[in-house]
Amino acid sequence: MKKRILTGDRPTGRLHLGHYVGSLKNRAALQDEYDLFVMMANVQALTDNFDNPQKIRDSIAEVVKDNLAVGVDPKKATIFVQSQVPEIAELTIFFLNLVSLSRLKLNPTVKDEMRQKGFGDEVPVGFLIYPISQAADILFLKADLVPVGEDQNPMIEQSREIARRFNSLYGSVFPEPKGLIGDVGRLVGMDGQAKMSKSLDNAIYLSDSSDEVKRKVMSMYTDPKRIRPTDPGTVEGNPVFVYHDAFNENKGEVEDLKDRYRNGKVGDVEVKEKLFVALEGFLAPIRERRVQISDSDVADILEEGLKRVKPVARETIEEVRAAMKLPDFS
Repeated sequence: MKKRILTGDRPTGRLHLGHYVGSLKNRAALQDEYDLFVMMANVQALTDNFDNPQKIRDSIAEVVKDNLAVGVDPKKATIFVQSQVPEIAELTIFFLNLVSLSRLKLNPTVKDEMRQKGFGDEVPVGFLIYPISQAADILFLKADLVPVGEDQNPMIEQSREIARRFNSLYGSVFPEPKGLIGDVGRLVGMDGQAKMSKSLDNAIYLSDSSDEVKRKVMSMYTDPKRIRPTDPGTVEGNPVFVYHDAFNENKGEVEDLKDRYRNGKVGDVEVKEKLFVALEGFLAPIRERRVQISDSDVADILEEGLKRVKPVARETIEEVRAAMKLPDFS
């Protein structure tokens, strides 16, 4: 029996390059080696989009298409919608008793996102506890591995803590999942922000047109201290070079650009133009595959995914109920 991977996406819009380096690349690469489950986390998306459920509903198909376009094969992977698996919600309720409020507030991912969204003391309870819901997402499948971006690694650690706590109280039921961070732990935003984000509008999307990609690349943040092309520039942490390292397969060209940039022998325009060529070479095949996927295809894939995941969820929740000595009158 293959080990399991659980990964997924919040359907709050199309996916971007940060999602690719953080998780999509690994999930596509590992689908032959592992039993891969990909979840459309629409319940989790409601924690900060509860006032716009239509946005989430409309985004599910877009996110599935992005997964398929980068190479996730629905014949190998089980793609499903979170809200259609009620066992996850039941497991979340049980896990709520295993985590303290102070521990939740210490989660660095939650702290950063609360600050970014400006919740202050008005944070919705659903948002505060979503690490517990995420643990239920992972553990209902007894997932062994979870491909994540660097910023999500604290969520994996919280899932491991919950698994240990449950097992110590009720008996060994859950494995402790491991996180798998991509080659690029975190892709900075085009504006130099700490990460690429839909909410910060600093992202290049997998489905962006060639014109959109070029416009975004040519407007990218670079070294603010560099006034003229003849000024020595900083490469480290420079978003344009971060993207070159991640997506430009011509490593000789990248090293040449870095050397000339450091020595004031190349302008930002040339560096960005070469980045656009590299990104277009990467995105064009994805874009082409994506337009061939219909909404009907997506509906069929999700229906089949639900059929596959339901027996797994039912088996886990029955084991959990038995471990917790809950009555079974069925």
